[in-house]
Amino acid sequence: MKKRILSVLLVLILVLSNISMVFADNTTPISAQSKKITIVHTNDTHSRILDSDGGFGFAKIATIIKETKAKNPNTLVLDAGDTLHGLPIVNISEGANAIKILNAIGYDFMTLGNHDFNYGQERLLELKDMAKFSMLSANVLDSNGKYVFKPYEIKEMDGVKVAIFGLTTPETAYKTSPLNVKGLVFADVIETSKKMVEELKDKADVIIALTHVGLDESSVVTSKKIAESVEGIDVIIDGHSHTVLENGMLVNNTLIAQTGDYDKNLGFVEIEVTNGEVTKKEAKLMSVKDNSEVVADETISNLITAIGEENKPLLSKVVAKTDIYLDGLRENVRTKETNLGNLSADAVRNASGADIGFVNGGNIRIDIQPGDITFGDVAKLFPFGNRIVVIELTGEDVIKALENSVSGYPAAQGGFLHVSGLTFKFSKDREVGSRVYELKIGGELIDTAEELAKKYTVAVNDFLAVGGDGYEIMKGKTVVAEFGTYEEIFAAYLNSNGTKGCEVSGRIIESPAPVSVPTPAPAPTPVVPEKEVKEEVYIVVNGDVLWRIAQKYNTTWQALAEYNKLANPHLIFPNQKILIPAK
Repeated sequence: MKKRILSVLLVLILVLSNISMVFADNTTPISAQSKKITIVHTNDTHSRILDSDGGFGFAKIATIIKETKAKNPNTLVLDAGDTLHGLPIVNISEGANAIKILNAIGYDFMTLGNHDFNYGQERLLELKDMAKFSMLSANVLDSNGKYVFKPYEIKEMDGVKVAIFGLTTPETAYKTSPLNVKGLVFADVIETSKKMVEELKDKADVIIALTHVGLDESSVVTSKKIAESVEGIDVIIDGHSHTVLENGMLVNNTLIAQTGDYDKNLGFVEIEVTNGEVTKKEAKLMSVKDNSEVVADETISNLITAIGEENKPLLSKVVAKTDIYLDGLRENVRTKETNLGNLSADAVRNASGADIGFVNGGNIRIDIQPGDITFGDVAKLFPFGNRIVVIELTGEDVIKALENSVSGYPAAQGGFLHVSGLTFKFSKDREVGSRVYELKIGGELIDTAEELAKKYTVAVNDFLAVGGDGYEIMKGKTVVAEFGTYEEIFAAYLNSNGTKGCEVSGRIIESPAPVSVPTPAPAPTPVVPEKEVKEEVYIVVNGDVLWRIAQKYNTTWQALAEYNKLANPHLIFPNQKILIPAK
């Protein structure tokens, strides 16, 4: 009986145990469950709104964001700056068209890149007020040390508190026109990050730094340095250096993510949070080349089309005039000096204040007839949205750049440089790499070791500055200043200065180089060897006289007398030897 009771008790214990386990599984507190936060991010799009610009285009980005939010409603959409300026479709509205599109897609937060200040700080504040998303930057301060933009926001998603703070590169102070940031202070990003983490660590489960700082080692500070120096940042969504991080970069337990540029990639970060702690984080990129089948969102496509229609009257707006024909014909601007090439290089040098201005012929796409010049004309002239940067080159570096410029001559090449602030000659007959001679910078001949070592500021576009068109000599040089785009700078210069001084005037001359022949040492006076004389001997006979002997040998008696050293030429004797010199 006892055994039967014991068996029943054991069965009851097992049943109750199972019930308890099921109950436990169904009543696990919500704080113990993992939550997933998805971040979709962009950076450095520079107004590449259309898919024809080489990237996804914002209509396709909108489709991907919708699909991502459908899979996970806990999705944040972030932009890391340099978005409001770049191509004419946005520049013509001073950034407003970009704001319209970001609003319609549903971006949550954006930080400010240096080029977002290109229309001036007053205009940027107007754009901030137009935005339905928040512009964040904790280190942009006014002259009184007050925040100009929101330093951070905290967004709660399915019970998880996510803090996002913004940072703008201190290089903005000189990587836009100084007038655009007059009176602003760009505080130290590492100290600002420490301050943000200290303020947010007890308020949020996840801390995200949305930064336009970058990973370029030549920069004042990098996002990697922030991660190394500041504890407590879970993820850095970065921009500025145009770096492609396929799977992010983990530094000191901080995940850094960046997409590259021009929306050629779309970034994704997945964060898992359990019991208020980040337990997992991963980064990946979606490449446009591997996802060409994405269908554009109809609403955003229609918006972009409408913007294009709105732009038509603006594109026809007259921005300048010219009273002469400006030669931008492809075969000319890629092989020789032209007035449009000169005008473009002058505009670049004038706007930047550099010693030298370079414009590559491949960037000049049309010629311009006399008369009105519209914004649309200028946009066609310089269609790539290239920005002007100033780098430092030595005199020797300048010569190497010019050698690359004429290396393909007489064939047309996009890298042929139009110049301002210098003149030079080159010879097509010389070996490639040794064609340039008689370089003058600011009118001074560069031919001594000291002049070759001297540094000059050189204004080029951002394409050349990273080694485009074979200009490896420019790659990696420190950028000391940044300015607007070619079309803006050209229109402003032409409007205020006209075409004066742009005529073809010998800035670039192809001419056979003079052959350098060393001055020879004085030649020694030649020693003329004495002529070997072969003479004949005549034996005097009775009745001979000297004049008759001379006549016989076709000479004169005087010559014979002198040659034989006769004391009395009129007195000769039989059997006397008379030497007859050979002729």
